[in-house]
This record gives sequence, structure tokens and C-alpha cells, in this order.
Amino acid sequence: MSSYKELLAQREQLDKQIKEAVLREKAEGIAKAKLIIEEYDLTAADLFSRKAGGARSPSGKVAPKYCNPSTGETWTGRGKAPRWIEGRDRNSFLI
Repeated sequence: MSSYKELLAQREQLDKQIKEAVLREKAEGIAKAKLIIEEYDLTAADLFSRKAGGARSPSGKVAPKYCNPSTGETWTGRGKAPRWIEGRDRNSFLI
């Protein structure tokens, strides 16, 4: 059975090997990604847009869906409803 000090030394060596492996594999992954990006002439927008999963505008904002005719205040229909539309027929406020 190994002693406490021997186990600590082994752990230190394993931690070092793990860090080296992470750096090596990360560099390999980056190199592969760069090749694919160059091969397909990809842009950041191609890689990081959310169009495939859920269509969002580039700014992340959502167009308003409802409007208070007396104040001009708008609401997207997301989140908690504003007081001016609570308990009312929302169809009458559609934009």
C-alpha cells in the first residue's frame, strides 16, 4: 500500500499529465476547427448564430406584438404582462 506522501506525489504527477493532455488536445481541436472554417469559408455568424435552434434577431431583441393605443407603450408578449393589458382581451392590442 502506498503512503500518503507517495499518493500526493502521484497525484501531482497526474495533475501535470492532465494539464499537458488538455493543452495538447485543445490545440489539436483548434487546428481541426481552423481547417474546417477555412475549407467551408465559415464566418462567426455561421458558427454562432441561433437560427438553427431558435430564430432570433442578431441583436437578441424581439419585435413588439401588442401596443397600448392611449400611451403608445408596447409589449412583446413575453414575460409578465404589463398592467394596461392584464385581464383584457389581448387581440384588441395586437399590432
